Amino acid sequence: MNVSAPRKSTLSSTEAVVVAALCFGLFSLWSIQAVLAGFPAAEYSNDGVLQMMGLELMLAAAALLFLRVRGFDVASLLPRPTWWDTLLGALTYLAAWVLETVSMSVYESVVPPAATHDVVQFSFTGLTVATLIGFSVVNGLFEEVFLLGVLTRGLRQWGLGLAIGLPILLRLIYHTYQGPLGAIGVVAFGLTVTAVYVKTGRLWPSVYAHILADVIPMAVWGAAQ
Repeated sequence: MNVSAPRKSTLSSTEAVVVAALCFGLFSLWSIQAVLAGFPAAEYSNDGVLQMMGLELMLAAAALLFLRVRGFDVASLLPRPTWWDTLLGALTYLAAWVLETVSMSVYESVVPPAATHDVVQFSFTGLTVATLIGFSVVNGLFEEVFLLGVLTRGLRQWGLGLAIGLPILLRLIYHTYQGPLGAIGVVAFGLTVTAVYVKTGRLWPSVYAHILADVIPMAVWGAAQ
């Protein structure tokens, strides 16, 4: 009788590097290019957002295939929504928003407003409601599943500090195109959703918080333009 070997939930250093590079390497490169170009405005068209969704889905498929071949417990990465975890996700989003607001206020009170790239302008052209919601769901799943469900969980055997710190650093790197204020917000959000995941061991609250963090600002910005 053949009994399949149990799937693992930890990563070797090589596996972690491969997943990080595969999922976030291209986005990190684009973000660094934006920094070198002087933080240009971030422009989003409906077609561009759809293409981004497609790219994330392809990268996710490739990363999941790699993880499955390496014996990782891919099935455990599927978030399992419940009413309680959805409520917790909404509260997580609110907590992250408060922390972001306070952190940005402290930054603005300390740093002179002479820097021209504190706030990067976002431009939305023809973004439909369906595309907005679809992107928010895909992006929230993509980032939190691989940052938290794979990297934070997979690196825990190296110590909790490393398992938390490296994914947050990676999150910061591929969001640096948003400028200093945006970077502060990203770190604040990352710390909040990571703390909730580490405490509960469940992905859906952090995923749902990320979905809200995408859909609400994009809807507000889009309506204002």
